[in-house]
Amino acid sequence: MDLAYIPSPSTGVVHLGPVPLRGYAFCIIIGVFVAVWLGNKRWIARGGKAGTVADIAVWAVPFGLVGGRLYHVITDYQLYFSDGENWVDAFKIWEGGLGIWGAIALGAVGAWIGCRRRGIPLPAWADALAPGIAFAQAIGRWGNWFNQELYGKPTDLPWALKITAGPNRDAGFYHPTFLYESLWCVGVGLLVIWADRRFKLGHGRAFALYVAAYCSGRAWIEYMRVDEAHHVLGLRLNVWTALVVFVLAVTYIVVSSRVRPGREEVVEPGAVSPAKDGSGDGAEGAASGDAAEKDAADAEGKTADTDADAAGGEQPEDGVKDDAESAKKG
Repeated sequence: MDLAYIPSPSTGVVHLGPVPLRGYAFCIIIGVFVAVWLGNKRWIARGGKAGTVADIAVWAVPFGLVGGRLYHVITDYQLYFSDGENWVDAFKIWEGGLGIWGAIALGAVGAWIGCRRRGIPLPAWADALAPGIAFAQAIGRWGNWFNQELYGKPTDLPWALKITAGPNRDAGFYHPTFLYESLWCVGVGLLVIWADRRFKLGHGRAFALYVAAYCSGRAWIEYMRVDEAHHVLGLRLNVWTALVVFVLAVTYIVVSSRVRPGREEVVEPGAVSPAKDGSGDGAEGAASGDAAEKDAADAEGKTADTDADAAGGEQPEDGVKDDAESAKKG
């Protein structure tokens, strides 16, 4: 008797009248919203304008979705172009299948276009968005739970994932690798936020830290999965990809920190610069301090004017008194 396990949804889609609400797409949408919301807060704290992150995301998100789908279809082409398969299924993104490597790569192209149009540096924008992307991945992985896909090897652990029988899958209890990766991504997001505050990361290093930390977890989680995948020298293709990208990200952090140390002083032309500590509260405090100084100066000015009026008002009285005394003497 199984005392504990993680159940799987009986279906990945709920129909609201004629409109299908798919859990996979819903998780992606929520993830994008969280990434943009948090990225906007971090961008403003760095001295950027509100709304810039969303404006650039309009370019980055569509490019990222296309890139993620292309990576999946290319690396798992047998699922769509083998004998007996329907190539039209390659366009059914709602059924699952987005490769994060392609999503980040092509999404960066879209972000570069958006940043170029706004005249801001792409590395600074990527740093602001980095932890939000990690949290978006954590939410998006629950879309795999709705589709009962990307699970690991069989296990009898209390947190095993119960999978029901279906196309290309056997019923049983498996490692919930989607959950492992989701929790890992939450940790990556928190790590980037802490490191960014502690070391004032700039020039793309916060984003590179996110990439390196994610890859280090994706490598061992990918190794646990049992879904069909191409292998190179005994390892899954995505494991090799994670290892290569990890090395590139760490190399970028080391080289960038030597070539361009510190953090950008200006991230968006025309925006109000934040306080030296990089916090939004500091900027607001500086503005409040300026307003207080202005009020104090105005108050001093009014006091001076009042004293001058009072002094000016006494002179006519003295003049009248002197005239009276002169008349008496005369």
